[in-house]
Amino acid sequence: MDTGTSFVRHSFLPAKAAPRTDSTTIGWLRKNLFATVPDTILTLVAIAAILYFLPGLVDWLFLSAVWTGADRSVCTTAVQGGIQPDGWSGACWAYVNDRFVQFMFGSYPRGELWRPLLVVALFVALLTPFLIPKAPRKGLNALLLLIGLPIVAYGLLLGGWFGLSHVETPLWGGLMVTMILSFVGIAVSLPLGILLALGRRSPMPIVRTVSVAFIELIRGVPLITVLFMASVLLPLFLTPGNNIDKFLRALIGVSIFASAYMAEVIRGGLQAIPKGQYEAADALGLSYFHKMAFIILPQAIKLVIPGIVNTFIGIFKDTSLVTIISMYDLLGVVKASFGDSAWQTPVTPLTGLIFAGFVFWVFCFGMSRYSGFMERHLDTGHKK
Repeated sequence: MDTGTSFVRHSFLPAKAAPRTDSTTIGWLRKNLFATVPDTILTLVAIAAILYFLPGLVDWLFLSAVWTGADRSVCTTAVQGGIQPDGWSGACWAYVNDRFVQFMFGSYPRGELWRPLLVVALFVALLTPFLIPKAPRKGLNALLLLIGLPIVAYGLLLGGWFGLSHVETPLWGGLMVTMILSFVGIAVSLPLGILLALGRRSPMPIVRTVSVAFIELIRGVPLITVLFMASVLLPLFLTPGNNIDKFLRALIGVSIFASAYMAEVIRGGLQAIPKGQYEAADALGLSYFHKMAFIILPQAIKLVIPGIVNTFIGIFKDTSLVTIISMYDLLGVVKASFGDSAWQTPVTPLTGLIFAGFVFWVFCFGMSRYSGFMERHLDTGHKK
């Protein structure tokens, strides 16, 4: 039945305002800081807190800080036997400057510092192209970095051959120990964690049982316990005179501890792969090795990059626990220096801890940013 109603519009709709864009500064602020009333309140509270604390923090860290000096007198007030006016308080960066070499290398002989410095130069030279996705010869680069460099570093740092004087590992310390422990732990934990994750999902009962027992046993105890057992209990089971170097025991303890956690991260990635991927690889007639190496593991590792890097960051920070076995990483050396009477001041401990915390933050933040870069680089789902 025709009612005479027309659905044809006889006039244009009025023009509307252009959609808001987040590419401008105002758009970004509106989206991230002032999107809702609670967001606005939290933003204003945070700005107020920053304005309240930041001036004093900047003054203590930089403006009122002491940058040069030979002893504690430059960082103490006249009442405390120093040169600063009464009521003064500021960071004592002169203390950090005076102890900088010790913070970096511990008690390593000063006349032999060229050896750890050469190792650092080799490490940077090999790591830089390894982290660049488009750099050529990745296989050779990885072989030199993960296998060649540790052998060369061991020979240079320990010495005892080729005319190099022997430097015992108890003399090692500072950031050098932190870097060695974390690098070895990272280099060992990833491949060993992959093997353990594959073993835990293996259809063979013996392999699966051994993998599960190893992972659950190591993950069930703190790292301090692992280091304590490696340092104190392990020598009790060895014959006299057949003792293993304490630093090597710490390397093994950190590596197996990190491997157990890495195995669970990789297992999560394996479980996230759809069953169809396994079936497609089987339908192509691929062997177990080829299926895992070329189909399953690349996808699984890409999915769990944040978890892998999070484990790496945890390894780097957990190296401070080696203090329990009388080895001193960066934080341990900094804390040990507090007892030096030449630099005992009220501001020395806080300054040293801030310095150590900043160094740890630089490395951890760098790993985090590189993780984000690799996620974006490998995120090909939006590409046609």
